[in-house]
Amino acid sequence: MKFLGVALAVFLPVLAAPAQAATDVPPVNTNAVAALETNSTGPIVREMSLMDCIQEALAHNLDVQIERYNPQLSLLGLRGDYSGYDPLFTASGVHSHSVTGAGVDQNQLPIPPARTDQDSFRSGFSGGTPWGMTYNLSGNVADKTGVTTTPFESSSGSISASATQPLLRNLWIDSTRLAIRLGKINVTSSEQKWRGTIIDTVTSVANAYYEVIFARENLKVKQEALELAQTQLNQDRQRSRIGTIAELDVQQDEAQAAQSKADLITAAATLTGDEDTLKNLISDDYKSWHNVDIQPTESLTATLQAISLQDSWDKGMSQRPDLLQARLTVQAAGVQLKYYRNQVFPELDLIGSYGYNGNGVEYNDVFGQFQARNRPFYSYGGQISIPLGNVGARNRYKAGKYSLKQTLLGLKQLEQSILVQIDSDVKAVNTKYQSVEATRLARIYAEAALDAEQKKYDVGKSTTFTVLQLQSKLTSARSDEIRAVADYNEALAKLAQDEGSTLERNAITIDTLPSPEGPGPKIADASGNTGFAP
Repeated sequence: MKFLGVALAVFLPVLAAPAQAATDVPPVNTNAVAALETNSTGPIVREMSLMDCIQEALAHNLDVQIERYNPQLSLLGLRGDYSGYDPLFTASGVHSHSVTGAGVDQNQLPIPPARTDQDSFRSGFSGGTPWGMTYNLSGNVADKTGVTTTPFESSSGSISASATQPLLRNLWIDSTRLAIRLGKINVTSSEQKWRGTIIDTVTSVANAYYEVIFARENLKVKQEALELAQTQLNQDRQRSRIGTIAELDVQQDEAQAAQSKADLITAAATLTGDEDTLKNLISDDYKSWHNVDIQPTESLTATLQAISLQDSWDKGMSQRPDLLQARLTVQAAGVQLKYYRNQVFPELDLIGSYGYNGNGVEYNDVFGQFQARNRPFYSYGGQISIPLGNVGARNRYKAGKYSLKQTLLGLKQLEQSILVQIDSDVKAVNTKYQSVEATRLARIYAEAALDAEQKKYDVGKSTTFTVLQLQSKLTSARSDEIRAVADYNEALAKLAQDEGSTLERNAITIDTLPSPEGPGPKIADASGNTGFAP
């Protein structure tokens, strides 16, 4: 944004002026740039290293903030799955009243109306256990009063404990244990997804940072190209006035200068766009960053790094978050299949109960007999329930087996895809480094060629067209060199991403179960090492 403003302020007057009135175009005015930096109404300059940008992204990137809720949501869901073991307490109290009509007996004697009132109370606990047994602890008492032929009052009740233990269906797994096991897998999977989001974000920040550096360096190249073209134009105007060159040569110079101005403006706009991309990645409040001019404190370098394809494959097979998630998906499919297989069996249960009865005139009598435990009752036995055909369970089990095989094939496909990606990344890193060396030599040769041709031109042994051609080649060579260095660093970042080693290379530590309200991931090594660039 700052460079675009400077470029327009410096070069638009030249573009607007007629060709015959054109003068030398000055280089970028460093004093004017400094004034913009210190002007309270202009951009706010902020120098940042790659580690600074990564730390800002870890704290403020919206994708990271959104994803960090999911592990906690999964954990809360898992805790909710344990509700299948929560004891259920029930209690009730009921009053009933009944009146029967009067009548006569067989001797035609009148029968008075009968009235009955009853107060009954029940309570109990019921629930399940991790080994499939269900239990029920209950008690009830009732007090009945009324009048038939004579008034009466009586109380009765019982307390008991009963249990049912599956021997086939629901023995080694049931719906509650299925939900808990899947919930545990989901928690681990969400942690890996959170880790993958951080890796993707850090990689995007690194690439955006390298693009900003490239855009700034490329802007300098375009500035130098414009200065070179303008110098050539001014010199040829002098030669044209004294008749040593034709006017056509001057027009070629003017075309070259105009094209260089257009390239400079485009490069400034590219820098603005790259800065906006970086700001979007490192902030959750774009407005506060809109007027900030991010100035990288690091330069693009390219030093050959020894990379072992086998080591990279090993890292990819053990660290890639999406691969670890896929393996968890296979594990979940296996647990689901285990449940389907168990549901094919009939229900064969052991049942039993034990308790005490009590009765008397009042409640105290009943509770006294409970305490005395002299009126016990019990039962035990077994029960079996066989669904004839059991079509639903059998077909779900078959479908589960096919689903597991399909999931295993999907895992194998992903593993192979990762191997191919890493292989391509390693080749790309080597190729990009070779491109760095090749473009560096091309730039050196282009500088030498232009220098030699300029000397020939100065003594009248070359043409304007040839010099302009070599100027364009030099500009392209300089841009290609810094592009190659940026591509090399981005290739290293891509390799780390596909290995799943981005956090390790940047010494970033994250919580396995991050709290949405707690601190975000931390960079253990704050020395400024990027981890990607040597």
